Amino acid sequence: QVQLVESGGGLVQAGGSLRLSCTASGSVFRINTMGWYRQAPGKQRELVATITSRTGANYADSVKDRFTISRENAKNSVYLQMNSLKPEDTAVYYCNAPDILGTRQYWGQGTQVTVSS
Repeated sequence: QVQLVESGGGLVQAGGSLRLSCTASGSVFRINTMGWYRQAPGKQRELVATITSRTGANYADSVKDRFTISRENAKNSVYLQMNSLKPEDTAVYYCNAPDILGTRQYWGQGTQVTVSS
């Protein structure tokens, strides 16, 4: 089992910045890719960004050039630096890590990000 714990959400004005953190614990050898998804009220959960040791970072078009994903392998952590935030970025943000065998997805509990206009 892998546990993912997020932190760093909050309320910010449009144009502001936030940094999300996610730390994995437990059987961390079962994961390689880590990433962030988000879910706004009434909408489906969507990919924000992912990062792997081999292929680097991948972003949704809606956040390219504004968000940066990074990881610190020694701490089993992944971060999401969010700049130039917009009201449409308001959502619950979830840390995600697929099992390397493809048998399941691990999810954090989610952290709320609210961007006011």
